[in-house]
Amino acid sequence: MAALVDTNILVYRFDSRFADKQKTATEVLRRGILEDSVRLPHQAIVEFIAAVTRPIRGHIILKHADALREAEEFLKQFTVLYPNEAILRHAIRGCAAYQLNWFDAHLWSYAEHYGLPEIFTEDLQHDRLYGTVRVVNPFIGSH
Repeated sequence: MAALVDTNILVYRFDSRFADKQKTATEVLRRGILEDSVRLPHQAIVEFIAAVTRPIRGHIILKHADALREAEEFLKQFTVLYPNEAILRHAIRGCAAYQLNWFDAHLWSYAEHYGLPEIFTEDLQHDRLYGTVRVVNPFIGSH
């Protein structure tokens, strides 16, 4: 069973400031490669590059060239899902129905559209169902 992975999983994979979350993110992604059980929405790759190259309190997670190289690796390692009109329309309805922000509604819409039963993220309520999609926060218990 495949799951959709949010940007925060990709970012924590490289963010050494949060060792427990980095370990968890690495495990989720490695298992996803081995079992072909992870799908990435294209927006997660776009957001990943922005997040890891943006200075936060003087800290940059990855240099720009390294971020681009890692994004290329994601394209090789995972099935990447791309938006279409149906996904965008569904995201609009998700904003209204579930009071989600645009990015979370868009993420949920990918999972709903492609029939993925789970989203791995820390940005939504753990174990909550949105339509047919359940949220899994793999970092519960991480510090």
